[in-house]
Amino acid sequence: MKAPINRVTEAEQYLLDKIRRGNEQAWSEFVDRYRGRLLSFARTKLLQQADAEDSVQETFIAFIKSLPNYRGECGLETYLFVLLRRKIIDTYRSRQARHACLIQDTYDTQDDDRPSDPFADVAGPEQTASWYVRADEKCELQKLALTDALSKLVDGLKNSLNFRDLQITELLFYCQLSNKDVAKTMDMNEKAIALIKHRSLKQIRRHVATSDIPVGPSSADFENILTEIWEFQRPSCPKRSTIGAHLLGTLDDQWHKYVDFHVNTLGCKFCRANFEDLKAQSCKSQSTKLRARIMQSTAGFLPKNP
Repeated sequence: MKAPINRVTEAEQYLLDKIRRGNEQAWSEFVDRYRGRLLSFARTKLLQQADAEDSVQETFIAFIKSLPNYRGECGLETYLFVLLRRKIIDTYRSRQARHACLIQDTYDTQDDDRPSDPFADVAGPEQTASWYVRADEKCELQKLALTDALSKLVDGLKNSLNFRDLQITELLFYCQLSNKDVAKTMDMNEKAIALIKHRSLKQIRRHVATSDIPVGPSSADFENILTEIWEFQRPSCPKRSTIGAHLLGTLDDQWHKYVDFHVNTLGCKFCRANFEDLKAQSCKSQSTKLRARIMQSTAGFLPKNP
């Protein structure tokens, strides 16, 4: 069985090793790499700019403190978003803030205290509170099997350009919407949604069955576990480079429509943060280029010193 997707890359591990040795330049590079997308995400959740900046600062503090315990269960970006979300929740609880919601926001904020929330304790000292980070060997094997199954399902839909079914699968398992709500969102018949759901679950179970690892009966618990894994591993999230291509308008039509759905309809909080960060970088880059062009074109007109 292949390793779970979205784990730490070799380049990230190299950077982490340098940070663990106290290399300030590596830490500065790390902060610069992730600061923008974290701040973009915080701004969508918090009303005050100062609150957003404070949350991002506290996130980096929490990261450096928890680094000795970070085992690479999920990718670095996801791990940072986990920490940031906890800081934002703390701000909500202390200031009773409210924010506008897309589909993902509605799902994500229905009950921040729900015990099955995979974000609740991933970086905390009491890691046994979450199924995902239990040290129990059986749970680890189940996680690997289901992660691999989800990855194959999503990759198959992407490779065949079956973005309709991919969108439906996201709404069902990532957002945990009902068949009726998914049918309304996708403007489809509810029975057709049920059929796609059945087909997806059947494929996942068939793949898991080949691993000889019992995952449990057909129940809401099974789907909840799928949602936890989806939120940690994010198998359907477009690459940052793909989001950048969408922003530049260089994707083909089918991919463009899917990324637009994932970012602007589904409202994936992680990808929206990357989108806003890339957009801000693009604006900054354009401003820098314009400044350089102005300076170059006007330099010859400056008065000469006598």
